[in-house]
Amino acid sequence: METKDLLEDIKLQEIIDLLRSNISAEELMEALDDYHENDIAEAYEALEPEDRRRLFDILGAERLSEIFPYIEDVGEYLAEITPEQAADVLENMDADDAVDALEDIEDEEEREKLIALMDKDASADVRLINSYDEDEIGSMMTTNFIVIAKNFTVKQAMRSLISQSKDNDNINTIYVEDEDKKYYGAIELRDLILARDYTPLDDIISHSYPSVKADAMIADTIEDLKDYAEDSIPVLNPNDEIIGVITSQDIIEAVDDEMGEDYAKLAGLTAEEDLNESLPESIKKRIPWLLLLLGLGLVTSSVIGIFDKVVASVAIVVVFQSLILDMAGNVGTQSLAVTIRVLMDEEISGLEKAKFVLKEMRVGGTNGLILGVLALFFIAVYLHVFKGYIWFAAFRVSSIVGFSLFIAMIVSSFIGTIIPIFFHKIKVDPAVASGPLITTVNDLVAVVTYYGLAGLLLVGHI
Repeated sequence: METKDLLEDIKLQEIIDLLRSNISAEELMEALDDYHENDIAEAYEALEPEDRRRLFDILGAERLSEIFPYIEDVGEYLAEITPEQAADVLENMDADDAVDALEDIEDEEEREKLIALMDKDASADVRLINSYDEDEIGSMMTTNFIVIAKNFTVKQAMRSLISQSKDNDNINTIYVEDEDKKYYGAIELRDLILARDYTPLDDIISHSYPSVKADAMIADTIEDLKDYAEDSIPVLNPNDEIIGVITSQDIIEAVDDEMGEDYAKLAGLTAEEDLNESLPESIKKRIPWLLLLLGLGLVTSSVIGIFDKVVASVAIVVVFQSLILDMAGNVGTQSLAVTIRVLMDEEISGLEKAKFVLKEMRVGGTNGLILGVLALFFIAVYLHVFKGYIWFAAFRVSSIVGFSLFIAMIVSSFIGTIIPIFFHKIKVDPAVASGPLITTVNDLVAVVTYYGLAGLLLVGHI
C-alpha cells in the first residue's frame, strides 16, 4: 500500500511539474494524453490560481470540460475564470456533469447567468435535468445518447450513428424511436456492425430492452435497475419519448447515495446530512427522534427504579447490566439490517416473512445460548476469584446473567425483525423508524428480564 501511495504521489508531482512547465501548448496537450483525467484533475487542484488561469488559455474549454467532472468542488474553480469562459466549459460537459458543477455555485443568480451564457442546446439540456426533483430519475440522467428511426435501413442507421457520435460518446447502445417519436427498442452496437445491409433493422432491435420514466422515484426503481447488466438505460417522458439515459455509473452512484441515506436513517436522522448543512437544519432533523427516545428512555429508567430493592440488596447485578443491554442492542441492530435488506424485495409473501422472523429468532437463540453459557462460566470465575464469592453464590449470579443474555438475544432478534416488518406494512420507511426505536425497546425488555430474574432468584438467597 505504501509503495502504491508513493507511486501515486510521484505521478501527481509529474503532472504538476508538467502543468507548470513552459513547454508549448501542443507538447503539453500531447504529454497530458498519457494521464487519466482524474489524475490531471488532482494536479489541477494543487496549482496556484494564476497557474490555473494560464492553463485555460492553453488547454481550452473542451479539454477542461473533460477534467472538471473529476473535481469535487468545481464551482470554486469556475469562479477563477470569466463567466464566458466558465459557460464554454460547462456547455462542453455532459449535461448531467454540468448540472453537478452548477450545483457547486451557491449564488442562484450566478448559476442562471452561466446557464444563459451557454449555447441553446446545452442550456436546454441543463434546464431539462433541473426541472426534475432530486429524488426523481430525471435528475440523474444525461442527454448524451444516440437515437435512430425504426424505419431506417442498416446503412442509414450506420450513417446516423457516425454523424451523432461526433457529439455523443455513449455509443454502445443505439436507441430506436417510432414514427411518433416514441421509444421503440434498442440495438447493441455490435449487432449493428455485424448486420448486413439487406437485414431489416427490426430483426436486430431488442423490444424488451428496459426503460424507466423520468418522473419515477430513484428509491423506488433503483433495485430494479441494479438487476440489469446494461451500460445505459433510456429515460422516457410521459409521452414515452426518449429524453435521456442513465448509465451504469449513475446507478452505482445512486445506490451509494441510497446506502448513505439508509445509514443516516438507521441513526434516527430524517435524511442524510450535508457537510455544509447549517446548525439549525441539523438540529431540526435530529430532535424529533431524540425527543421520542428521551421519553422511552425515561420509561426504561422508571422500570429500573421499580427494581431499586433488587439493586440495593444485590448491588453486583448492576455491574453486568451494560453487558446485557449492549448484546441485546447488537443483536437487534443485526436483525434490523438483515430485515431491511430482505424487505427490499417487494414480492416477498407474508408466509416468507413469518419464516424469516422464526429464522432470526433461532439464530438469536442459538447465539444467545452459546454466549449465555460462556458468560455463565466466565462471570462465575470472575466473581469467585476477584470478588470472593463462594462458588454456589457466584454461579447463582452468573446463571442469572447468562439466562438473561439468552432471553434478551432471542427477544432482540424478534423485535429487530418484527418492528421493521410492521412499519413496512403500514407504509412507513423501516430504516427511518426502526433503528433507535429497536434499541430502546430492547433495553426495556432486557432490563425487565434481568432485574426480574435477579429479584426472584437472588434477593434473600446470597
